[in-house]
Amino acid sequence: MKAPHIISSASWSRIKDTGFLCLFVAIGLSWNVDGASAQPVPLPIASSKAVQERTFPKAWSRPIPGSILSDPALLVQADEALDHLYNMRYQKADSIFDKIESRYPTHPIGPFLKSLTLWWQILPTLTVHDTSFDRPFLSAMDQVIERSERMIKKKEYAFDAAFFKTAAYGFRGRLLSDRENWLRAAQDGKSALDHIFEIAEADSLNADLLFGAGVYDYFAEVIPGQYPIVAPLMLFFPDGDRERGLERLELTAVHGRFVAAEAAYFLLQIYSSFQPNYDKSIKYITLLRERYPDNALFHVIEGRILFRWGQWNEATEVFNAVVSAAKSGKPGYSKPLVSQAHYFLGRQDMLGGENERALEHFKQTLALESGYSEDSFYRAHATLRSGMVYDRLGNRKAALANYKQVLKIDNHANSRERARRFMKTPYGGDNS
Repeated sequence: MKAPHIISSASWSRIKDTGFLCLFVAIGLSWNVDGASAQPVPLPIASSKAVQERTFPKAWSRPIPGSILSDPALLVQADEALDHLYNMRYQKADSIFDKIESRYPTHPIGPFLKSLTLWWQILPTLTVHDTSFDRPFLSAMDQVIERSERMIKKKEYAFDAAFFKTAAYGFRGRLLSDRENWLRAAQDGKSALDHIFEIAEADSLNADLLFGAGVYDYFAEVIPGQYPIVAPLMLFFPDGDRERGLERLELTAVHGRFVAAEAAYFLLQIYSSFQPNYDKSIKYITLLRERYPDNALFHVIEGRILFRWGQWNEATEVFNAVVSAAKSGKPGYSKPLVSQAHYFLGRQDMLGGENERALEHFKQTLALESGYSEDSFYRAHATLRSGMVYDRLGNRKAALANYKQVLKIDNHANSRERARRFMKTPYGGDNS
């Protein structure tokens, strides 16, 4: 296949969905040819059978020199706080994080954990580019890096300094790449790679420590294969290994502690976007939903997976539950997430010929996103499909008004092309 000269906007959007991935492109733009990185050590990992049989110990059950992270009292607090965090009970999580910060006032763990509550308020709003939490999040990451560097200079908690500094660069780089701040994302990506593999070597039976290497392993092989334009940039990177990456991520998802949810989330994105697999997607969204039943983002993703693979009735049930949860004031059900539920309910009603009801759902999507400046996929396609429904109803004037509006909105997945086509020829009423 001939390598494309550019990555399409739809494909680039898919790369950006995983945040950390576009760091590969950004890093390549500023990488010194002389700055070659060492090849990663091929760490011993358990077989898939071992993962399933849970022969790995729980992360941090064995102490690591230079780390506070195996302190039993800290682990009890962290487990409770992370359960609150991923169930979107942010105030309860923060109250425990404050106690940890008080106990370790010069250690990077405090600001890092506090930043996670900000990150999980950013993540559900990425579709609408809501930057409300960017500044405090980036400030917290800066504080993590500063504290880590001070510990390195003082030769205190050497492992923790490397671990949290790498994590901070990784998370900060993910946000900066989502915000298309390529130069800073590139710098953070290069910095994160400095310690990823040596951290994993510190204890190959600590599943948390395999996360960064697993993410890198998988995408360093997959991205150049799917997007040949990226391949030349990877000459300056360590080799990746798709299968080893998946194995490491699975180990982290099952046996991890601090980043188990993040690993399962990456696996979910892999199996829903990069190598689509319904059974694996359902496996990981079920894992996340069972662990964190109050997480609104996971709730919506569950519906999206079911809808994508044609499980219409189950998807409708999930999206109706999302809308009901939002109406009841349940925490975490932000407008961008609820707008997605209405969009897919509208799609389902179009499939069932319920045109008026579909139109109402699309109106709800547009109303919920009206307060955001970013033109999301859902804004573009709710507007497009409103026009399609009006064509079905024989209201050509209203249909044309919506198609013209699509042309003013950022293009998402050929939305403008389809609008132009339907402006010339009215939508025929099929279920496309």
